[in-house]
Amino acid sequence: MSTLHHHVARSDQHQAHPGKSPPSDRVALLLAGGDGMRLRELTSEIAGAPIPKQYCRLLQGTSLLEAALSRAQIVFPCECINVIINESHLDLARDQIKTLPNSNIFVQPMNRDTGPGIVFALLQLQRTHGDATVAVFPTDHYVDKNWAFITHVVRAMNAIACFPERISILGVVPDRLETGYGYILPSIPMKTPDLAYHVESFTEKPDTDEARGIIARGGLWNTFVMIFRLSRMLELLHQMVPHEIEKLSVLRDSPGKAAELYRAIAPWNFSTRILSRIPEHLIVFRVANVSWSDWGTRESVERTYTALKLVPSWKMSKAIGNNPLQDKATENLLAIR
Repeated sequence: MSTLHHHVARSDQHQAHPGKSPPSDRVALLLAGGDGMRLRELTSEIAGAPIPKQYCRLLQGTSLLEAALSRAQIVFPCECINVIINESHLDLARDQIKTLPNSNIFVQPMNRDTGPGIVFALLQLQRTHGDATVAVFPTDHYVDKNWAFITHVVRAMNAIACFPERISILGVVPDRLETGYGYILPSIPMKTPDLAYHVESFTEKPDTDEARGIIARGGLWNTFVMIFRLSRMLELLHQMVPHEIEKLSVLRDSPGKAAELYRAIAPWNFSTRILSRIPEHLIVFRVANVSWSDWGTRESVERTYTALKLVPSWKMSKAIGNNPLQDKATENLLAIR
């Protein structure tokens, strides 16, 4: 463990605790607009059809979307939780997000990567919530301890209350060399009640040598869980991607024009186009005492099962010739606690 990781780990023993409910100007945004193409073979084995991974029962009866929603509900009431999905996913999503008000479900015509999807959702939130504090949650990640994870989210929200010009982001200590993730390199500590760090650099999907060097200097994996004041993020977006924002801004008051507009815009990635270019505006919190994984590939999913000393249901299904999703005894045996 690097000197920085050791220092941060000790400081993380003092943590905030989730309250019963956040202030009314705090809202959650769940990102569920991905197509999950790399996991289509696996989701076909489990669900019988190549569905996007966030809707698949990868957690033995629970989807990643439902797991993310459960985490958010620890501190956000349902009326403060919003989700963005694709129009083609409505049938898959409907039952999994039925606890949310219809007005909190933002439907984009198609996936145009994380950039347009986040902007589309933020414009809807600006129309309904003004200058709220927004907590963004991906819905394709595994987290083993929801309460502990949300404690870190609360720390980050509290920091934004003190530093509204900053963007809080959660980082995880890498346990291996991985070139498919984003890396955050912390610099000096900030003067905050819950220890946060300024950010020296943000590197999206570095090559092997670069990733190795970042890890050696105390770099963290980007969880893509972000907390910010809505007005500040929109201000930064106007600075970083002015042409893209100009095109999408019409959707704030006219979301019905999304179908035509989305056909005309190019995909762009939020981490590459925004986060990697604004390290001076970021502050990072280290996620401690939580197991986290981006389930973007079959290997990452099965790596988590191996760490938990569990046999993936799809492997057992092949071995014993049945479908464990329909076998209650097997489901109980493999349930992730």
